[in-house]
Amino acid sequence: MIVNGLPATQIDIADRAMQYGDGCFTTMAVKDGNIELWAAHLARLEGSCERLYIPFTAWAQLTYDVINAAQKETLAVLKVIISRGAGGRGYSPTGADNPSYIITRHAMPVHYHNWREGGIELNISNITLAKQPILAGLKHLNRLEQVLIKRELALDAFHDCVVLDTDSNIVESSVGNIFWYHDNAWFTPSLEFSGVDGVMRNHAMAFLKDSGMPVFPCREGLSTLQSAHEVFVCNSLMGVVPVNSIEYNDGHRAYYLSDKTREVQQGVAHYNV
Repeated sequence: MIVNGLPATQIDIADRAMQYGDGCFTTMAVKDGNIELWAAHLARLEGSCERLYIPFTAWAQLTYDVINAAQKETLAVLKVIISRGAGGRGYSPTGADNPSYIITRHAMPVHYHNWREGGIELNISNITLAKQPILAGLKHLNRLEQVLIKRELALDAFHDCVVLDTDSNIVESSVGNIFWYHDNAWFTPSLEFSGVDGVMRNHAMAFLKDSGMPVFPCREGLSTLQSAHEVFVCNSLMGVVPVNSIEYNDGHRAYYLSDKTREVQQGVAHYNV
């Protein structure tokens, strides 16, 4: 673990990331010493700090440390957390003027390869996401909804689940963003009220647009997903993963093709913005 440029095994218990989840993070794939989509991850961190009013300025040092941490890795995961730091009184951030950053290394989940190759089965989460436009799209440190979604999923025999908001509109899956194909176009939730605007989501959308394939952000319920021809989920670690089937709350299971998804999967893996 690296904290503010130095090797560390501990963090300050007074840090607001620990106290209030006051910060943001990003998770990146490292392959052969290179960080995939680093520029996009960095831009996401910068945008998140701006929206959360975190006065972080050590971008050059952070970039140096991240690149250095990746150099000896063949296949791994790097996670960067930016915290508002210690200070302030209670919830108030006044006086918390020294943001901090943490870099940690993790093993790449071994099941992601199997997911990409064989596809996955989903159900519908019973836990819905609150609507909060101020935080929508951000990968902030307040992840209790996702923790409870994952706890529920662990009790079922499914790889992943579709997550809705409190208006019953599709938002994402428990591991990433979701896309579906219908009537010669791709669709994905618009995320103006909740959800994470993933780096791989934006990468996939850019690839689809540059390839002349229509892609439309939208707010839709499960009926739209039930009538789709293909579905995939994606994030920066696993890339594009086909969805073979989704079991809906009425017990009906819909099965999906993957021809178009495989094209996207291959294209996104080699696409450079």
